[in-house]
Amino acid sequence: MSMIAPASSIINKPHPKEPWNKGRLVGQKPPLKLKEIWAIRIRLQIMSQVRDLAMFNLAIDSKLRSCDLVALRVDDISIGGRVKSRAVIIQKKTKRSVQFELTEQTRDSVSAWIQKAARRSGDCLFPSRRRGGNSIVRRQSFWDIRPLEIRECSGSSGL
Repeated sequence: MSMIAPASSIINKPHPKEPWNKGRLVGQKPPLKLKEIWAIRIRLQIMSQVRDLAMFNLAIDSKLRSCDLVALRVDDISIGGRVKSRAVIIQKKTKRSVQFELTEQTRDSVSAWIQKAARRSGDCLFPSRRRGGNSIVRRQSFWDIRPLEIRECSGSSGL
């Protein structure tokens, strides 16, 4: 006697669990609008979130992948205690160098973060809170880069 169920009973069997992404937007998300970017920046400034503001501004200016952003070292974007106006980074995924300019607002926020966190030459720019001097892991960075819901920002600022 065979213990294998017929193929028709396996195919026609309803799934007991609903898919996790049912009704959600999947795939590439639309880019942030300028109003949303400014709303997040203002919210971070009001909340005095120096690290999150520096990380957000760097993410916007550099357009780096999160794994490259959190792996940045102080030396990559500053020299002699001053934040560079232009930086060159080699991406992990493509192994290509990427050059980007840092706006004055980003330079100010990164400089404030370096001073507040007492980061030195050779240190990770955004260290992990749990793993000592090592950089943030990529999974943590997703939540850190998007610290506020867009709806929350746009709802409170009248957008």
